[in-house]
Amino acid sequence: MKIVKLRKTDKNLVFQAAGLLVEGFRELSPEAWPDMRSAKAEVRGCLDPGRICLGMVDDSGVLLGWIGAISTYSGNAWELHPLVVRKEFQHKGIGSKLLKALESAARQKGGSTIFLGADDETGRTTLSGKNLYKDLFKKIERIRNLRKHPYEFYQKNGYMITGVIPDANGPGKPDILMAKKF
Repeated sequence: MKIVKLRKTDKNLVFQAAGLLVEGFRELSPEAWPDMRSAKAEVRGCLDPGRICLGMVDDSGVLLGWIGAISTYSGNAWELHPLVVRKEFQHKGIGSKLLKALESAARQKGGSTIFLGADDETGRTTLSGKNLYKDLFKKIERIRNLRKHPYEFYQKNGYMITGVIPDANGPGKPDILMAKKF
Protein backbone atom coordinates (compact mmCIF):
# COMPACT_ATOMS: atom_id res chain seq x y z
CA MET A 1 0.00 0.00 0.00
CA LYS A 2 1.12 3.53 -0.69
CA ILE A 3 -0.19 7.06 -0.50
CA VAL A 4 -0.40 8.91 -3.80
CA LYS A 5 -1.45 12.34 -4.93
CA LEU A 6 -4.72 12.01 -6.84
CA ARG A 7 -4.75 13.67 -10.28
CA LYS A 8 -7.48 14.50 -12.77
CA THR A 9 -5.56 12.61 -15.45
CA ASP A 10 -5.94 9.29 -13.60
CA LYS A 11 -9.51 8.52 -14.70
CA ASN A 12 -9.52 5.11 -13.01
CA LEU A 13 -8.67 6.53 -9.56
CA VAL A 14 -11.14 9.41 -10.05
CA PHE A 15 -13.88 6.87 -10.84
CA GLN A 16 -12.93 4.77 -7.79
CA ALA A 17 -12.88 7.88 -5.58
CA ALA A 18 -16.39 8.81 -6.71
CA GLY A 19 -17.61 5.29 -6.00
CA LEU A 20 -16.15 5.45 -2.50
CA LEU A 21 -18.03 8.71 -1.84
CA VAL A 22 -21.37 7.25 -2.86
CA GLU A 23 -20.86 4.06 -0.88
CA GLY A 24 -19.06 5.57 2.11
CA PHE A 25 -21.56 8.33 2.83
CA ARG A 26 -24.75 6.38 2.06
CA GLU A 27 -25.44 5.75 5.77
CA LEU A 28 -23.77 8.78 7.38
CA SER A 29 -25.05 11.51 5.08
CA PRO A 30 -27.47 10.00 2.57
CA GLU A 31 -28.00 13.16 0.56
CA ALA A 32 -24.32 14.13 0.27
CA TRP A 33 -23.45 12.19 -2.89
CA PRO A 34 -26.43 10.02 -3.82
CA ASP A 35 -25.13 9.06 -7.27
CA MET A 36 -21.97 8.77 -9.34
CA ARG A 37 -22.66 11.99 -11.26
CA SER A 38 -22.65 14.13 -8.11
CA ALA A 39 -19.72 12.19 -6.65
CA LYS A 40 -17.58 12.60 -9.79
CA ALA A 41 -18.24 16.35 -9.73
CA GLU A 42 -17.14 16.45 -6.08
CA VAL A 43 -13.95 14.51 -6.80
CA ARG A 44 -13.08 16.79 -9.73
CA GLY A 45 -13.52 19.81 -7.43
CA CYS A 46 -11.22 18.22 -4.85
CA LEU A 47 -8.55 17.95 -7.55
CA ASP A 48 -8.53 21.69 -8.30
CA PRO A 49 -5.22 23.53 -7.94
CA GLY A 50 -4.59 24.80 -4.42
CA ARG A 51 -6.28 21.82 -2.83
CA ILE A 52 -4.76 18.69 -1.35
CA CYS A 53 -6.10 15.33 -2.49
CA LEU A 54 -4.40 12.08 -1.48
CA GLY A 55 -5.32 8.43 -1.84
CA MET A 56 -4.17 5.11 -0.43
CA VAL A 57 -3.81 2.47 -3.13
CA ASP A 58 -2.89 -1.19 -2.88
CA ASP A 59 -0.32 -2.91 -5.08
CA SER A 60 -2.92 -3.65 -7.77
CA GLY A 61 -4.09 -0.03 -8.03
CA VAL A 62 -7.28 -0.36 -5.99
CA LEU A 63 -8.12 2.85 -4.12
CA LEU A 64 -8.62 1.89 -0.46
CA GLY A 65 -9.44 5.40 0.74
CA TRP A 66 -8.87 9.05 0.00
CA ILE A 67 -8.78 12.43 1.70
CA GLY A 68 -8.97 16.04 0.60
CA ALA A 69 -8.50 19.52 2.03
CA ILE A 70 -9.30 23.09 1.06
CA SER A 71 -7.04 26.01 2.00
CA THR A 72 -8.78 28.68 4.09
CA TYR A 73 -7.78 31.66 6.20
CA SER A 74 -4.89 32.62 3.91
CA GLY A 75 -3.47 29.09 4.11
CA ASN A 76 -3.25 29.01 7.90
CA ALA A 77 -6.10 26.55 8.25
CA TRP A 78 -7.22 23.74 5.98
CA GLU A 79 -10.73 22.29 5.87
CA LEU A 80 -10.65 18.51 5.68
CA HIS A 81 -13.11 17.53 2.94
CA PRO A 82 -13.71 14.60 2.61
CA LEU A 83 -12.24 11.46 4.14
CA VAL A 84 -13.57 8.09 3.07
CA VAL A 85 -12.19 4.55 3.39
CA ARG A 86 -13.51 1.47 1.60
CA LYS A 87 -15.80 -0.31 4.05
CA GLU A 88 -13.88 -3.59 4.15
CA PHE A 89 -10.66 -1.71 4.96
CA GLN A 90 -12.00 0.44 7.80
CA HIS A 91 -10.46 0.00 11.28
CA LYS A 92 -7.11 -1.01 9.75
CA GLY A 93 -5.28 2.32 10.14
CA ILE A 94 -5.83 3.63 6.61
CA GLY A 95 -7.86 6.66 7.71
CA SER A 96 -5.25 7.57 10.32
CA LYS A 97 -2.42 7.26 7.77
CA LEU A 98 -4.34 9.47 5.33
CA LEU A 99 -4.89 12.06 8.09
CA LYS A 100 -1.17 12.13 8.91
CA ALA A 101 -0.25 12.50 5.23
CA LEU A 102 -2.78 15.32 4.83
CA GLU A 103 -1.47 17.11 7.92
CA SER A 104 2.08 16.83 6.55
CA ALA A 105 1.05 18.19 3.14
CA ALA A 106 -0.86 21.09 4.73
CA ARG A 107 2.13 21.88 6.99
CA GLN A 108 4.41 21.99 3.92
CA LYS A 109 2.03 24.59 2.45
CA GLY A 110 2.29 26.77 5.58
CA GLY A 111 -0.78 25.54 7.43
CA SER A 112 -0.99 24.95 11.15
CA THR A 113 -4.59 23.82 11.69
CA ILE A 114 -6.98 21.37 10.10
CA PHE A 115 -10.69 21.60 10.81
CA LEU A 116 -13.73 19.63 9.72
CA GLY A 117 -17.45 19.29 10.09
CA ALA A 118 -18.77 15.86 11.09
CA ASP A 119 -22.48 15.97 10.32
CA ASP A 120 -24.93 13.98 12.42
CA GLU A 121 -27.88 13.58 10.09
CA THR A 122 -28.88 10.09 11.17
CA GLY A 123 -29.06 10.17 14.99
CA ARG A 124 -25.61 8.76 15.70
CA THR A 125 -24.76 11.02 18.68
CA THR A 126 -26.56 12.44 21.69
CA LEU A 127 -26.49 15.84 19.95
CA SER A 128 -28.93 14.66 17.28
CA GLY A 129 -32.63 15.34 17.60
CA LYS A 130 -32.12 17.95 20.30
CA ASN A 131 -32.65 21.69 20.67
CA LEU A 132 -28.98 22.62 20.96
CA TYR A 133 -29.64 26.31 21.51
CA LYS A 134 -30.17 25.65 25.21
CA ASP A 135 -27.13 24.54 27.26
CA LEU A 136 -25.10 23.82 24.12
CA PHE A 137 -21.72 23.59 25.85
CA LYS A 138 -23.02 21.13 28.45
CA LYS A 139 -24.41 18.97 25.66
CA ILE A 140 -21.10 19.06 23.81
CA GLU A 141 -19.25 18.16 27.01
CA ARG A 142 -21.57 15.17 27.55
CA ILE A 143 -21.65 13.94 23.94
CA ARG A 144 -21.92 10.19 23.51
CA ASN A 145 -21.53 8.08 20.43
CA LEU A 146 -24.71 6.08 19.89
CA ARG A 147 -24.06 4.46 16.51
CA LYS A 148 -20.49 4.65 15.20
CA HIS A 149 -20.34 8.38 14.45
CA PRO A 150 -16.85 9.27 13.18
CA TYR A 151 -16.19 12.04 15.73
CA GLU A 152 -14.48 9.48 18.00
CA PHE A 153 -12.15 8.43 15.16
CA TYR A 154 -11.03 12.05 14.84
CA GLN A 155 -10.61 12.39 18.61
CA LYS A 156 -8.32 9.33 18.60
CA ASN A 157 -6.25 11.15 15.99
CA GLY A 158 -5.84 14.30 18.09
CA TYR A 159 -8.83 16.36 16.93
CA MET A 160 -11.09 18.09 19.42
CA ILE A 161 -14.66 19.29 19.22
CA THR A 162 -14.50 23.07 18.86
CA GLY A 163 -18.21 23.73 18.39
CA VAL A 164 -21.49 22.66 16.87
CA ILE A 165 -23.76 24.21 14.29
CA PRO A 166 -27.26 23.31 15.50
CA ASP A 167 -29.76 22.30 12.82
CA ALA A 168 -27.12 22.70 10.08
CA ASN A 169 -28.67 19.84 8.11
CA GLY A 170 -32.26 20.43 9.20
CA PRO A 171 -34.03 20.40 12.57
CA GLY A 172 -32.13 18.20 15.05
CA LYS A 173 -29.33 17.45 12.57
CA PRO A 174 -26.17 19.26 13.75
CA ASP A 175 -22.72 19.61 12.28
CA ILE A 176 -20.04 18.79 14.84
CA LEU A 177 -17.02 21.04 14.30
CA MET A 178 -13.58 19.65 15.07
CA ALA A 179 -10.01 20.92 14.70
CA LYS A 180 -6.39 20.01 15.31
CA LYS A 181 -3.25 22.09 15.55
CA PHE A 182 -0.30 20.26 14.03
